[in-house]
Amino acid sequence: MKKIIHTDSAPKPVGPYSQAIQAGSFLFLSGQVAIDPEEGRIVANDIKGQTARVMENIKALLQAARYSFSDVVQSNVYLSTMGLFSEFNSEYAKYFEKELPVRVTVAAQLPAGALVEISVVAYKERNRAAST
Repeated sequence: MKKIIHTDSAPKPVGPYSQAIQAGSFLFLSGQVAIDPEEGRIVANDIKGQTARVMENIKALLQAARYSFSDVVQSNVYLSTMGLFSEFNSEYAKYFEKELPVRVTVAAQLPAGALVEISVVAYKERNRAAST
């Protein structure tokens, strides 16, 4: 079963894509940049502020699908320059407790002055008793 996930608590897509799609037990989130969903623009100019906004956008999408950061199994991180890695990493780490997802981090040219973009994949074991 495939289900489109949408929430007004995360930025609206700026192109022909969904915020997130749940496919069975997996949840796939589109890449998030630091757009404030209420303002519709990037409001932080530093990597820590942008990382926090991105992670809050991800949190809103996870919650809309009844997932959490503990369900995240993979993160794909794009930084405007690898020189931001250390500061990014310290903010990113605040959102995960003990079971850390696998991660890829690369430098890339990002849109609209974004310093970071993150997409994640989450997985939640479904209760077999609920489906029988």
